[in-house]
Amino acid sequence: MIPVYRSEAIVAELVRRIEEAMRAGRFSGEVILVNDASPDESWARIAEASQQHPWVRGIDLTNNAGQHNALLCGVRAATCDIVVTMDDDLQHPPEEIPKLLDKLDEGYDLVYGNPIEESRSWLRNSLSRLLKYTVLRASALHQVTVSSFRAFRTDLRTAFADFDNPHVFLDLLLTWGARRVTGVRVRHDKRTIGPSSYSVGKLFSHAFTMITSYSVLPLYVASWVGFLFTTFGALVLLYALVVFTVLGRVVPGFTFLTSIISIFSGAQLFAVGMVGLYLARIYQSHLGRPAYLVREIRESRTPTE
Repeated sequence: MIPVYRSEAIVAELVRRIEEAMRAGRFSGEVILVNDASPDESWARIAEASQQHPWVRGIDLTNNAGQHNALLCGVRAATCDIVVTMDDDLQHPPEEIPKLLDKLDEGYDLVYGNPIEESRSWLRNSLSRLLKYTVLRASALHQVTVSSFRAFRTDLRTAFADFDNPHVFLDLLLTWGARRVTGVRVRHDKRTIGPSSYSVGKLFSHAFTMITSYSVLPLYVASWVGFLFTTFGALVLLYALVVFTVLGRVVPGFTFLTSIISIFSGAQLFAVGMVGLYLARIYQSHLGRPAYLVREIRESRTPTE
């Protein structure tokens, strides 16, 4: 299962590499390519691949739903007993898929492909780790290195069959059904065609959305900020009373007073804004807006494997 975005130059090579890996006899099945409303010719390349190979299915989304929404669409469309997800940029080598499947055969529900050596930037890796730690720290994945190269048993999707929320984080959904989770070391190649569609801004936006959708940590932070500034204000008041009582004078300084007011106003607005953000998330989740809309499905035949 592969979400595709801005990868018109990679789709053909991706399918060819998967076909070679399948011909090696280590695994077989279907390949689902979900076009996440890519503005280039990715869907045309997917349609061509589905006509050339009976084991390739293409799904074209009406809107740019995001990587995890596209993954959810593909997972729900899967017909095989095991689902393998990977990126479309060939940084996850198809030749490494058997390693995940072999580990899954040991009785695990979910197996992640952990890169032997990261080929991404330090900033992207740090943001990814922060997101996964914050969201997954209370789940079954808190001791596993999570990646988008994963293999799991398809029946895990029954745990989130009724999930309907525009903010999707597939790894967290999988923990609702997975009990035995592990990782295996795999090769991680460098992207050779085109730049990544994930800019620093998009990474920050995605991380913030996921944290505020699946974690209450920001609310705890806002509470602690309010507590600390309340304590600070009490100390300032105590200082002013001591100066007035002992020295018989009022603490001077317009700048001092203005700074205190600004600090407290900022802390209050921060806490209120954080609560408002969570209310907005609740509102969005109750609108009933679908996470994705399918425009078209392409396949030369219905997979039977």
